Amino acid sequence: MIIYISPFNPSSPLLSLHSCFVYLLYILFPIESSMSYSQNMDDEYEKFIRRMNPPRVVIDNESCKNATVIQVDSANKQGILLEVVQILTDLNLMITKAYICSDGGWFMDVFNVTNHDGNKITDEGILDYIQKSLGPDSCFASSKRRSVGVTSNMDHTSIELIGSDRPGLLSEVSAVLTHLKCNVVNAEVWTHNTRAAAVMQVTDELTGGAISDPERLAMVKRLLCNVLKGSNKLREAKTVVSHGATHTERRLHQMMFDDRDYERIGEGSMDEKERPHVDVVNWHDKDYSVVNIRCKDRPKLLFDIVCTLTDMQYVVFHGNVEAEGPEAYQEYCIRHIDGSPVKSDAERQRVIQCLEAAIERRVSEGLKLELCTTDRVGLLSDVTRIFRENSLTVTRAEVTTRGGKAVNVFYVRESSGYPVDPKIIDSIRQTIGQKILRVKGHPEESNQAPQESPTRFLFGGLFKSRSFCNFGLVRSYS
Repeated sequence: MIIYISPFNPSSPLLSLHSCFVYLLYILFPIESSMSYSQNMDDEYEKFIRRMNPPRVVIDNESCKNATVIQVDSANKQGILLEVVQILTDLNLMITKAYICSDGGWFMDVFNVTNHDGNKITDEGILDYIQKSLGPDSCFASSKRRSVGVTSNMDHTSIELIGSDRPGLLSEVSAVLTHLKCNVVNAEVWTHNTRAAAVMQVTDELTGGAISDPERLAMVKRLLCNVLKGSNKLREAKTVVSHGATHTERRLHQMMFDDRDYERIGEGSMDEKERPHVDVVNWHDKDYSVVNIRCKDRPKLLFDIVCTLTDMQYVVFHGNVEAEGPEAYQEYCIRHIDGSPVKSDAERQRVIQCLEAAIERRVSEGLKLELCTTDRVGLLSDVTRIFRENSLTVTRAEVTTRGGKAVNVFYVRESSGYPVDPKIIDSIRQTIGQKILRVKGHPEESNQAPQESPTRFLFGGLFKSRSFCNFGLVRSYS
């Protein structure tokens, strides 16, 4: 008997051979009776289809004048678009154009990408990583991809926090962790619509590894939850402790979505002109819903939108992304995972609200400060305490540790809501150290002389100045 198999396309008559494939696999790869037949058959069928139709990645640096073109072809599956976009954004690549097509059983995406300087990707290490991560040998194992606060080893304890935002919250949280002998090695903090969420990775001060004592972990959860609750009894606060690796930014989106931060309270602080424009209409001829998004462009915008659509159980069948100027335009043809388009005006409004929230969460309100110094226990607590004592509140933060060095980014604003007074920033920099704390985009930065204040030494060398970090290499990924 001869069986001819054409290139995989489930919309073709060969789809009816699904049961034959599964039966053939059952004969070739017997499964123990104690296992679930359907689950293991589905797994083996997926592996079989993948072996027949391995992903194909083409990287082209010639056809486009100002960008590297990456084309990904693969058998389609739920969530594959997010996995591909996540890999590219975790490499801090800028996606200037994208064409998305996953109608039927095949997935094809084309991305125009650059580095943060607007140049093509020529680093062989990055190109090889893309090829291996998206190509035939990959399984799109996104949980292991590089991101702020993501590692593949288990030498830390992960803490997820969600609660009401207020001035000084990060200072209070980090002070509690320092008191409990926990060192914050990586963290990312977002605030949006009166809510604050954080994913932190901490280690034991004594062992330098994960915290294993159940009683100590219970105390960490209890004390942090009390800080997050504050005086707000109407909104829930939550603390989750685990030892598993997680994709920080994906979790922050999921946490804030579950917390319903998209439900607006008041008018919000964003200027109406700066607000994203999101519209959803039904394309009845094709049974799709079409999502149109127009907003100011920024890094990781595509990831934030695709992440939210995926978590809301929508599938993107077609998409077009244009982001070569200051404004980004995105269009998606979507259906719910059950195959239906948007069914009601209430659902339409919810999609609009959730996408607006996804875009706004990463919008950085306030002045950007970059801190670069030797890491130590209590560093985050000391820095944020100085911010709080000078009436500054942190709207977003990225805390990373690389080879014993802390490279932290803070977005701060006045607790009262007024623009940050440059004199306050000057005072804080003199306290912490001019070479340690830098201001990005500050109009007077170039005029500031690198002088150290005598008050800096009152901290007993806590912020010892070391010129190990070239601040020109510290990039903003917001």
